[in-house]
Amino acid sequence: MRIISRSIRSGDSSVLFRKGNRATFKMNCPILIVISLGWLLHAHGGSNGGAVEAAISNRGGNSRSMSNVQQSQQAAPSSLTAPQPRFLSRGHTYRAVVGDTLVLPCQVENLGNFVLLWRRGPNVLTASNIMVTRDERVRLIDGYNLEISDLEPQDAGDYVCQISDKINRDQVHTVEILVPPSVRAIPTSGQLQARKGGPITLECKGSGNPVPSIYWTKKSGANKSTARIGDGPILTLEKLERQQAGVYQCTADNGVGDPVTVDMRLDVLYPPDIQVEKSWIHSGEGFEAKLVCIVYADPVATVSWYQNSFPIQSTDRRIMNTRANRHTLTIRHIQQEDFGNYSCVADNSLGRSRKYMELSGRPGPAEFYSPKWGRSPDSYNLTWKIDSYPPLEEVRLLYRRVLMNDSFQQPGRWHDFILTPEHRPASEPLTHIMSYTIKNLHPGAYYEAIVQAKNRYGWNEVSDIFQFIVASNNVDIGPEDAEVVASSKSRSNSGAVASPPGSLPQSLLLHSALLLVLALSNCQFDRRRLGLG
Repeated sequence: MRIISRSIRSGDSSVLFRKGNRATFKMNCPILIVISLGWLLHAHGGSNGGAVEAAISNRGGNSRSMSNVQQSQQAAPSSLTAPQPRFLSRGHTYRAVVGDTLVLPCQVENLGNFVLLWRRGPNVLTASNIMVTRDERVRLIDGYNLEISDLEPQDAGDYVCQISDKINRDQVHTVEILVPPSVRAIPTSGQLQARKGGPITLECKGSGNPVPSIYWTKKSGANKSTARIGDGPILTLEKLERQQAGVYQCTADNGVGDPVTVDMRLDVLYPPDIQVEKSWIHSGEGFEAKLVCIVYADPVATVSWYQNSFPIQSTDRRIMNTRANRHTLTIRHIQQEDFGNYSCVADNSLGRSRKYMELSGRPGPAEFYSPKWGRSPDSYNLTWKIDSYPPLEEVRLLYRRVLMNDSFQQPGRWHDFILTPEHRPASEPLTHIMSYTIKNLHPGAYYEAIVQAKNRYGWNEVSDIFQFIVASNNVDIGPEDAEVVASSKSRSNSGAVASPPGSLPQSLLLHSALLLVLALSNCQFDRRRLGLG
């Protein structure tokens, strides 16, 4: 190892390289690289070691010089002047909530015979340990720290801790008192009235420190507030509707404590507004009927009932009752003269309103139960129901074809059928269920139908139009099934896109190219190292 090292330093490489000895070159070249690197690292480590030793030596010298300075300072004669007082604490701005206790620090070093004062503006609070102020909430604790308990809004301001020397050194603390929000309604009663269609202004006033933000909400029927409807102390509502009556809530919040609220009730005055539960009531002789009016009014309205413009008096058979704004006229054991037109009339100081209803023994309107898509290409079975207390005497069915495309539809002429209902015993329910098969229809065509019925009191109102589609000659697929099929086809067509036939993956081509380049490079290196190229 020493011989190799000396050879490297002197530049003699005959020990390692000889002509014609390619095997020796092949085996010793890696060894030479390792030894050279080790030698370089050893040399570099030696130089660093010297630097470290020098640094340690210099550090020792510095420590000795510092020690000498300290000794010389200790040996120097002390100053003849006394140390000056100075503050250890610092002035600060304090924010505290009303009712809390606040401590203002004042820590002084080398106070000596000087007097320490606390003052606020021109007023002296303390002198040394003597309490000058008569405010029992103020006292000194832990030396000269000033404590103020049960803070009030008027305690805000600057507090000065002062040393009574020639310079009058002082330290200033600024106190800010945070006050939780408060809010009041204007007027204080919280009650407001306005007429429908007019404007109204709701106002509340908030206070606190910092100044609170104010917003408005309206309580719902469950006495819960809805979303915010306004910001600021004033809420203006234009063109009032009766639905805007209710309780409005004004909320003040400044981040100190919890938000506070005040409720204000708004009454919207308007003439009566009537809604009827049913405008046409079907019944039969010997049965019972209920006529219902729902009345909205403020002030509260008085309600009266009329039959064919004649006022109705309450009797054992005709009973009127009221629950909140729901007014009901009950007619028991109906007789033929009870059929006819009825009205409920509501009055208050702002106006009058009237709504009409009809009590009838005629059949109720037909309701269809058939599916929209037919199953046969040339016929369709139509099913419906009709309510009638007396037996049905006659039923009329009308249907027609509708020519339809994307831009228009052209109805054909009506085909009219008169049907005779089967006899129904009086003990059976009042609902009549009927069906009829319409034949000789066009496959895949659109049709529409209506039904009208008659009993001993007359014909009922014509039913709503019912539309249906006849099945086509091909296998029909309903719209829901068609959507499923289309969705299935879309999913099957949206699969992963396959690679073209015969192509190779790109990653395989890239790996093959890299391996080829590495192989050629190794071959070239071996040929040069062995002296073959």
